[in-house]
Amino acid sequence: MIKAFNKIPDIETLNQLTKGNMGEVLNIRFTHATEEYLEATMPVFENTKQPYGLLHGGASVALAETIASVAANCALYPDIDSYAVGLEINANHIKSARSGLVVATCNALQLGKRISVWEIRITNEAGSLVCISRMTAAILTKK
Repeated sequence: MIKAFNKIPDIETLNQLTKGNMGEVLNIRFTHATEEYLEATMPVFENTKQPYGLLHGGASVALAETIASVAANCALYPDIDSYAVGLEINANHIKSARSGLVVATCNALQLGKRISVWEIRITNEAGSLVCISRMTAAILTKK
C-alpha cells in the first residue's frame, strides 16, 4: 500500500466533516485511520435501502465518494493552498446487504500533483465484498 498521509487523520475531526450533509443523513462514521488508509462504516437502514429492502447502490457510491474525498483532502496535508474534489467515480456492486453495517476501506492507488486515484472496498460485517469502487480526485488550487 502507498503511504497516503503524512499525519494520521484524527477520527473525531473526520466525523465532524459529516455534520449537516449527506454523510450525516446516511449515518457515515469514520472509524479507523493509518498512514495508508481510512475506514468508515454506514448502517443498512431505511435511509440507505432501495424499495426492495437491499442496500441502495447509490448509498454505496455516496459512502465511497465520501471516504475517498476525505482521504484525498487528508493526503494534501500540510498543503493548505490546495483541495481535492471528486472527478470520476465508478462502482461494481458485487453482493447485496439487507441489514447491519457495511465497512468501507479506502487507500491510494496514485498520488499526483493534479490527480489522485483511490480504491474503496465496501464489505459486510462478515467481511464479504459488497462493492468495489474507484474514485479519481482532481487537486485544485484555492483562489
